[in-house]
Parts: sequence; structure tokens; C-alpha cells
Amino acid sequence: MDGFKEVDTLIEATDTIQQEKLVFLFVYGEHCSVCHGVLPQIKPLIDRYSEITSIQADIEKIPSLSGEFTVFTVPAVLLFLEGKEVVRFARFIEKEKLKHQIEKILHALNG
Repeated sequence: MDGFKEVDTLIEATDTIQQEKLVFLFVYGEHCSVCHGVLPQIKPLIDRYSEITSIQADIEKIPSLSGEFTVFTVPAVLLFLEGKEVVRFARFIEKEKLKHQIEKILHALNG
């Protein structure tokens, strides 16, 4: 899980989301086998976009993530643009749909 910076607190996650233009948040559970299977599929996709800051957070270590981001199932991926959530996928994350949403947002930003 080396391309995504691990955040250890809710404050660290929210600060990153507020300070960076585009932030991809991967929320997982340490004991979630699906989470550990999904990340290696998503990581290369996200790593292709240098304009996206990628972070990940373990909901078991930071249970307050659930309330802050309304995440009740993992894995969950959230994309924030200028601090606002613009994309969300949870549990079943379709890589092609995620890629399409990212491309749409980047196209709109780059005009």
C-alpha cells in the first residue's frame, strides 16, 4: 500500500482534503479481505493521475471516519474536489466506472 499515504487521524484526513485540490480517499478495514484485494486493482489507476493526492485510512483505527464521511461499509473510495465529495463507490468498486468518473472530472477541470 505504498502509493497511498496512510492517514492516522480524522484531522489528518480532513486537513488533506481541505488543503489539496483533488484527493482520493481509500477507506478500508485491516481485517477486510475484500479491501486488501481491491487496493492493488485501484492503485495503478489512481497512480496514473499526478494531479490526485491519494490517501488511505483504516476505519478500524479511526472509527470517527464513519460519521464524518458517512462510510458504513468498506472498502469505500471517495474523491474530493476542492474539499467537496464528487465521487463515491463502496463495497463493489468497479474500476472502469471509477476511471470514467475521474476522467470526466479531470476533463472538466482542464477544459
